[in-house]
Amino acid sequence: MSVIATSSLGDRSYLASDGEVAVVVDPQRDIDRKLALAGQLGVRITHVLETHIHNDYVSGGLQLAQITGAQYLVAAADQVPFNRLPVSDGDLVPVSERMRLRVVATPGHTFHHLSYVLDERTSDGAWHAAGVFTGGSLLFGTTGRTDLLGQEFADELAHAQHASARRLGDVLPDGARIWPTHGFGSFCSASQADAPESTIGREKATNPVLQLAADEFVSQTLAGLDAYPAYYAHMGVANSAGPAPVDLTPVARADAAELRHRIADGQWVVDLRQRKAYATSHLAGTVSLGLDGPMSTWLGWLIEWGAPITLLGETPAQVAEAQRELVRIGIDRPAAAATGDPGQWTFDPSQLRDLPVADFATLAAVQRGEARTGLPAPDVVLDVRMGNEWRESHIDGAVHIPLPDLPRRLADVPEGVVWVHCGSGYRATAAASILANAGREVVLVDDTFDNAAAAGIAMEDGSHERDVERPTPSS
Repeated sequence: MSVIATSSLGDRSYLASDGEVAVVVDPQRDIDRKLALAGQLGVRITHVLETHIHNDYVSGGLQLAQITGAQYLVAAADQVPFNRLPVSDGDLVPVSERMRLRVVATPGHTFHHLSYVLDERTSDGAWHAAGVFTGGSLLFGTTGRTDLLGQEFADELAHAQHASARRLGDVLPDGARIWPTHGFGSFCSASQADAPESTIGREKATNPVLQLAADEFVSQTLAGLDAYPAYYAHMGVANSAGPAPVDLTPVARADAAELRHRIADGQWVVDLRQRKAYATSHLAGTVSLGLDGPMSTWLGWLIEWGAPITLLGETPAQVAEAQRELVRIGIDRPAAAATGDPGQWTFDPSQLRDLPVADFATLAAVQRGEARTGLPAPDVVLDVRMGNEWRESHIDGAVHIPLPDLPRRLADVPEGVVWVHCGSGYRATAAASILANAGREVVLVDDTFDNAAAAGIAMEDGSHERDVERPTPSS
């Protein structure tokens, strides 16, 4: 079994082979990774499987099947305009003399969700269940979320998710491996777990869906769901229609004059460099979303869909990597790109900025009046983490505006000097750049949130009502 991880989106695809032919499950849109892996292994892709119509990324399944001539397995109940092999619960799909697939209906993440049991033939000719591709059904320590098709279906699908997970636990041996698509940081997961692998037996011992009664599981699951990226609204539509082939050719190059025009026009000009480099020097008007974090998730969530995007990277390879990340969520062609360093992106050195940076220990010292750092004292501490993070614990007196809400809620940030933080510094850097572009005086807290309490900063838990969060359109 070969795992093809897309860590930036928290997803995994799989290639299972018998040494001659291969099955690919839930491929991302940049299918060259799958083709290259099949070539390295010397196997021919004969089957491409979709566990469901994906809501978090654009699938490469249709194009991969067309290029390889593989059978494309999609749920018969999903109404799609392209050619596929429609499959339903109970179908048996021969792959080779040594591999076969059993289709199991596992509704919950979506109404027509399927799981695929991979059977392998042993030396004595008997079949045994090696594992199951569970997509967004049974995940490591959790399940796929059930509200992506609308809040009105969340309860019904949560009950279905419970029944589906129980069915997998009943029909498969404890030693069967679990190969989920989601659950590695994906917003498609109902909660997060960090197990690198799992089996049916392990899930029986640890997963709430296999331990709780249905009503308790549903209540717990629905209560724990946070907002999910706004761009999800476009993924299912693209996948149901049949995604277009990927175009990863280089985009048009922008010189300093064009960059200035795009920034003046209010367009998204994204600096892909690591946040420390951004803080040291950057072009005024740009937004920091480094490739060392989930750039595409946050950018896709922040922008108005279809807005032109310009990419700034140190090298062409950095821009190319960003293009690859973006096509996975349906942003096919950035408007322009530039490479080099900030000094090459402007004719006017006065357009270069830095960003004051501190840690939580410095914030604590400044709040106590003990530090002479040269940094302005905070009039407001802004927390841009998500709702569940805020409710678990937050700084006493902080204001909460989740990063995806910030561009349209700048007026909700109280006046004065803003010190902004998140859980690690990545989202806070993006927020600091947005605030600075709006003319605010800002200090970036580039630190791990766990260090706040250790630094002596007063904390509150979710029982206190200092949250000014408002529902996002996707929540």
